Formats: sequence, structure tokens, C-alpha cells
Amino acid sequence: MKKIGILFGQENSFPQAFVDRVNSKNESGISAEFVSIDKVVQGDPTEYAVMIDRISQDVPFYRAYLKNAALTGTAVINNPFWWSADEKFFNNCLATRLNVPVPKTVLLPSKERPDDTNENSFRNLKMMDWDYIFNYIGFPAYMKPHSGGGWKSVYKVYNADDLWQKFGETSQLVMMLQEEIVFDDYFRCYCIGGTDVRIMPYEPRNPHHLRYAAEPKTSGEAYKKLMTTVKNYVIALNQALGYDFNTVEFAVRDGIPYAIDFCNPAPDADIYSVGQENFEWVVEAAANMAIARAKAQVPGKDNLTWGSYIKSSAHGRVMPSTDSSDSVETKAEPVKSKKADEKPKKKEAAKAGKADSKETPKAKKEKKAK
Repeated sequence: MKKIGILFGQENSFPQAFVDRVNSKNESGISAEFVSIDKVVQGDPTEYAVMIDRISQDVPFYRAYLKNAALTGTAVINNPFWWSADEKFFNNCLATRLNVPVPKTVLLPSKERPDDTNENSFRNLKMMDWDYIFNYIGFPAYMKPHSGGGWKSVYKVYNADDLWQKFGETSQLVMMLQEEIVFDDYFRCYCIGGTDVRIMPYEPRNPHHLRYAAEPKTSGEAYKKLMTTVKNYVIALNQALGYDFNTVEFAVRDGIPYAIDFCNPAPDADIYSVGQENFEWVVEAAANMAIARAKAQVPGKDNLTWGSYIKSSAHGRVMPSTDSSDSVETKAEPVKSKKADEKPKKKEAAKAGKADSKETPKAKKEKKAK
């Protein structure tokens, strides 16, 4: 029997629904349950083929437990090693390599020195070029932690004086300053397994329980094209990062979707905030993914998902830039037709070459004279 476990904290609706959905499918040799931990011994495997992690971002003990589990063969979703290394500023940097639009963003040093440091710890840091930064980003802008979530310590700043005042509240947090995208539409997108995408209209300015109560303003062909672009951006980002379960947020300005936040490896999946239809989709998609991963899991082996960025780096290759804006179908058609056209052209060229080779020296001389 292969067990699928879910590790969770304060949420209620999704974990039980997930377990029930997996078990309702009656897959031979597969069952789901809440993870139960009574000891963690180095190098000892767990009883789970797959674990869905919904809480280790808040509980360091769980993160260490999951790394040990992954090392001994559990397929942990999401990869706890990558989750430990990743942060939002890096996400933005990676997006620029993927040609996914992101707001202009700069990194700021913490207002207060980290513990156990002094002025000598910052010998390499010059006075920040604030004039350049303010001109580059513009105001209003958003200041937010370079690593974090849940809308914690996020500030809208209206000018330099406002920034200084709010910056003074950030203590040892490393912040980033980001261009404001005044958006026409906003979407939050689930991505499950790196391929399944659910695009949801979203209004971040609404109270939390009403943020999914939104309707897109774009319509017609423009809307269809926008949805294709958004979906392709979501897949490109998640496959590069290696997340099995994540959400990506886009603010649409002048028809261009800007990726605002795409480091959410334990995204909100509560029925009372996302709504019944979105909840049903994510429960079903997550259950199917977990079952597939359990079937593919090999005990004692590495069963984690590693993104294309890490895989390229491990082989000493620079991850190539991509254009994710066009639909896969749009890209495929020209490639197919081009290949189809190439064969006759190659045959014609070959015939022409043969014809040339059969020309007499006299004919070649006359042709050259012409």
C-alpha cells in the first residue's frame, strides 16, 4: 500500500476534502491520510510515498522533517530544498530570463542590521543610489519583503518621505521596491503538476473573503488571447521553478499581463475564500496529481520535482530565454508547415543540383557568360 499524506496547519476545508477525494477514487494500492509524526530519525524513511506540504513555511521542524523524508524516497510536494532556497526577488529575476513581463523591481538592504553584525559586515555596501532608484521605479510604488507571503509587511508608498517613514517600520526585513501596475484586470492562477492551470478573476483590493468575487473586464478575442498568454506564462514559470502546487498572480495593464506574485507554494485553497467551483477544481487536480506521483514513486530514490533552472545549472548550462507569450498551438503550426514545405524544396534543390551536374562544359561556359 502506498500512502499519500497531507501535512497542514490551521486550514480545515482543503485537507479533508483532498484525503476524501483521493480515497474516493479507489485506486488499487493507494490511500490518503493526514500525516502523523511521532519521531524523526536521521536517514529513516517515512511511511508515505507522497506528502503534500501545506505548512512547513511556518514550522521549521516540519521543513527539516520533509527534507529527511525526501532524501529517503518520499515525493514531497513542493520540493522542500527548492522551497528553502527560493524567494520573490529571485522569482522576478528568473521571469526576466523567461521573457515574462514583471514590474520594475529593485532590492533594498534591511533598515536595521541583522543580529551579530556591525558596520564592518557591510564594507561592500555603498550608499544606495536613491535618486536612480526613485526615478527608475516611480511613485506610487509597492514595498514588500523579498521573501515572505500572506500580504505581510506590504506597503504602498506615495513619495520619498512616505517611503522613509514606512521603511523605518521594516526592522531587519530585506525589502524590494516595485513599480505599481495600475491594472485593468487581475488574475490568480492555480498551477498543479506544472501543467494544469486554473485562471481565476481576482480583486486584491477587496476584503479577503471577496477577492475571488470578480469579473474580467477584457472580452472577446482579446480575452481569448489574454487567457492563452496567461496560461503559457504560468506553465513557463512553474516548470522553470519546479513547483508542483503554486499560484501565480497577474495584473493586466494595456493588455499586457505582468506577473506580480508567483512564489506561493502553499496557496490559499479554502472553500470559503476561493469559492465552490475553484475549490472543486483544485481538490480534483491535486488528488489526480498525488495519485500519479504515488504510482511513479520509487522507494529510496529521488522522487522530487526539480525545475528547469536547477537542472540546467546542474549541467553547467545557462537556461535559455524563452518566449512564452504565444500559444503552443500557434507555435506548433508554423513548425509543422515549415517542415512539410522543406521536403519538396530539398527535393527540388537536389534535382536542380543534379541538373547542374549534368550540364556540358559548353553549357556551363555559356551560362557563366550570361
